[in-house]
Parts: sequence; structure tokens; C-alpha cells
Amino acid sequence: MIIRKTYPELQENHIIPMCSMLNCYAPNRADRIASYNDAKKHITFPNGSRILFRYCDNAKDAERFQGTEVDVLFIDEATHQSEDKMKKLTACVRGVNDFPKRIYLTANPGGDGHGWVKRLFIDRAFQDNENPDDYMFIQSLVTDNKALMEADPDYIRQLEALPPKLRKAWLEGDWNVFDGMFFEDFMDRPDQYASKQWTHVIDPFEIPEGWRIYRSFDWGYNKPFSCGWWAVDYEGVAYRILELYGCTKTPNEGVKWTPPQVFAEIARIEREHRWLKGKKIIGIADPAIWNAETGKSIADVAAEHSVFFQKGDHERIAGWMQVHYRLAFDDNGFPMMYIFSNCKAFIRTIPLLQYDEHKPEDLDTDGEDHVADEVRYFLMSRPIKPRVAKKPDDFASNPLNMFLDISREDIRGKRNHPRMEIIRGDE
Repeated sequence: MIIRKTYPELQENHIIPMCSMLNCYAPNRADRIASYNDAKKHITFPNGSRILFRYCDNAKDAERFQGTEVDVLFIDEATHQSEDKMKKLTACVRGVNDFPKRIYLTANPGGDGHGWVKRLFIDRAFQDNENPDDYMFIQSLVTDNKALMEADPDYIRQLEALPPKLRKAWLEGDWNVFDGMFFEDFMDRPDQYASKQWTHVIDPFEIPEGWRIYRSFDWGYNKPFSCGWWAVDYEGVAYRILELYGCTKTPNEGVKWTPPQVFAEIARIEREHRWLKGKKIIGIADPAIWNAETGKSIADVAAEHSVFFQKGDHERIAGWMQVHYRLAFDDNGFPMMYIFSNCKAFIRTIPLLQYDEHKPEDLDTDGEDHVADEVRYFLMSRPIKPRVAKKPDDFASNPLNMFLDISREDIRGKRNHPRMEIIRGDE
């Protein structure tokens, strides 16, 4: 069975070429290797074997595959399929015959399924029920397609002319950046964890006694809830040190905990964890949790468990800009926000978020944005100004320096990374 997102893609990329290769429409039936049934959308061979052509564009389409059995599944442009749809499609690969069962995927970086494809085949970050031996990645760059290079040698120039992010993804096969990526400035570089330079993710360390502790929260039931704990150092740098993310093993699916369950667990963590117990914790949350139209508000339930919040600023665009300001590196490679490597939900979901097609400055709310939302609430409680662009170096062209036999280092001391100004805060 061959899967694409839409039927026109199937028609142009698979059905027409394969019918031509198999002489499905040859005038002399004896010359036909196989026959094509357009109503049923399948090719049939003389021995009874069939190639099914199916499309899957949304969750309802994926439900149609229940009960389908195939020996081999081929999904073209797999990153166009979400992980949930993918699981329903791969469930079709089964049967009692002894024919080897296989799944083949082709994909480019980007799209709804970028996260799960990258996790399995690039990062090889497997879950408990996944066998690493079942997954193999074979990278194929455009230069590996000898037939295409011979037939259309100028095609590579078209890829070279693409915008930088698309060029890195489609020409260079870079899975760490793709077009439409909202937080392309987020960096996770394990080789830099020790230096804390040019990376946002770092190894955990013990929190100094005098650092302030914050808690950010975004409510969810059918969708995940997200709670993050932050430590802020004496220079205003924020560290995400812990998190509690209410998600099942299926991305963007909530564990469906009730408010008492959620806040009882938050309270327990704050009583027992050595970084939090005995500390004054300042909570910031989505203003929606104060909605009491149906009775007791979620904020009221939290207070009953001694988990207190103040209302977060819900301004979306300004909030996203605060995230970008914090992610920005200074000249020495130090940002104003770090993420401890144990905060897996942040590290998984933030790189996958994409721009809204209709609101180009906003984030697409169809994505798994729950961590991003509570991060935004926290950062809006301690907003900072953007880093000032570095002034051009005029040492060589300045007439005062042109005839001096003195090096720049002897005149100007080495700069340390600048501190950011806190616009407002709780101090």
C-alpha cells in the first residue's frame, strides 16, 4: 500500500508513473504486466498481488484504514503525517502469511511529522516499546540522485537559491532546522553543555540558596497541562530546572488528570524536591484558570493545595518576543535562559512549533504549544529588553588608530557579556 497526503499527489507521483512502467494501458492485453482499476485505486498482478493507492490527509482519513491488512507499507513524504496518524497506518502491516512485513518511509525535514521522524531515525531516542533494530535511516541528498543530476543538472541551483532554512533542510539534509520553525533560535548542543556557550540546554546543577524560584503553569485536561519550575540568578538569567508535563506517550494527548490530582502532585513535588522544599515559590499561570463560571475555579482548587498563582500576561506576540530575547546569544555565546537537560517536554516540543499561516507573527496553536504558553507567562512576569546590536569595529579605519603601532587588545579590554535590564519584576 502506497500512502500520500492527497489523492492528486498519488496520481501524479505514483499512479501515472507505475501504470506506465507496467504497461497497464497497452492496447494488446498480452503486453500488460498488470492492470489498474481506477475506481478501486489499485494495481493487480496476474498472481493476485495488489498495490493499493490511498491518501491520508487528516484524522478521519486515518480511521478509514482500520481493518486493512497489507504486507508492505510505503509512506511517501512521511513528515506530512502526524505521529498519531502514523501509528494507525502502520497498524495495517500484519497478516497470517509468511511474507516478510516491511515499512518504507521517504521524508524531508519539516511538516507535522518532523518530530517523530527525527526522534526515531535521526536522534534514535527510542521509547520502551520500540526496538532500535527495527529502524534504519539511509540519507539521500540530491547529489545522490544520479538520474536526476544527469537529466536536470540545473536542479541543484534551484535548491541553492532557496531561503537559508529551506536550503539547509532540502539541500544539505539538516534535520535541526526547517522552514516555518517558530523557535529556530533554540539550540541544544550536548558538546557545549559544560561551557554553557552557544547552547540553551545544559546539565543540571545544584541551585544556589539565594536564587529566586518561580513556577509557571498552563492548564490542560484532554490536552496536556504543563508546569515548569525556574531559578533566576543574580544577573537575571532564568534556568528551567524542573517540569511536570501531563502527556501520555502519544504527543499532545493529555493524561486527563482532574485539578485536584494535578495540584496535589505539584504540591508534593514542592514539599519533597531538594531544589524546591522550603522555598518561597512565585507562581504565574494562564488567566483562564480564574474562570469560575461553572463553579469553583481551577485557581481556587490550586489554592486549596497551597499552590498559589498570580495572573500571567496573556499578550501573545509580546510574550513570544520575550522568548526570543531570552534565547538570543551575546557575543560570547551566553543566553539569558537555560534549560536543564531533564526538562524533556520543553526540549521535545519547542523545536517543533511552527508559525501560524494566517498570523505570521504568531505561533500555530494547532501544535503542541502548552510548554511554550507557560514559558511565555513566566517570561512576561520578568520582561527584558533585546540585546543591543554590536557596533561596527572602527579600529582599523579610525584615523586616531591608523598610525599607532599598538594592537587593539592593548587599547581595549576584553568585553564581558552584557547584563540585560529588567523592565519590571517583583523585586
